[in-house]
Amino acid sequence: MKSNESYIGDELSLFAHADNWKRYWSSKIEPLLDGPVLEVGAGIGTNLSLLRSRKQDWLALEPDLDQANIINESADQENISVISGTLNDIAIEQKFKSIIYIDVLEHIENDVAEVENAFDRLESGGRLIILSPAHNRLFSPFDKAVGHYRRYNKAMLRELTPVSQAVKIESLYYLDSVGCLASFANMALLRQKMPTLKQIWLWDKVMVPISRVLDVLFTYRLGKTVVMVWRKAD
Repeated sequence: MKSNESYIGDELSLFAHADNWKRYWSSKIEPLLDGPVLEVGAGIGTNLSLLRSRKQDWLALEPDLDQANIINESADQENISVISGTLNDIAIEQKFKSIIYIDVLEHIENDVAEVENAFDRLESGGRLIILSPAHNRLFSPFDKAVGHYRRYNKAMLRELTPVSQAVKIESLYYLDSVGCLASFANMALLRQKMPTLKQIWLWDKVMVPISRVLDVLFTYRLGKTVVMVWRKAD
């Protein structure tokens, strides 16, 4: 995504109905966040209500001006800033304790440079957290329609670890095993350019609660979403 460009996907309002899924993944990420937080690709601000429980200073970075304006109009503005742009619009001297990409990195063509730029803006001891759709074998017309360049697996994310930075992988795992198995067995949800509301309901209300149990049994080695957490050396 480039600064001042409109986001081509329209899935944000549709997936806003996926309450179980939002509670699930956010329960994994929210405890890791210390402020100040930089959210790259903040969209319409949905993640603010999910992740900002301790009122950290929060910078929402969103290249689509219309979506950035929605955050400005709707968010509780206490310690929240909004910039319509990309990492290149943030001074290299400005540092953050947490930088997050929630379903965003797959939209960025040069992900290697993006991750390097993110680490340059991360404080010592800070975390860079990425949540993305998993497995290129599941790449579908839906992915293409919403502007994805790729889906990730663990190996692909490990390869993004910058050799020029003193960082370590704190955790790397998959979520939503049932959704993954269902997608591999029958890609009905992914053959379309956009899933229907009924399909989202079935996945969110039936599959995700089962995944929360089975993911533990599978020790988070199987899933339709992958999570990477890097920690920058103190």
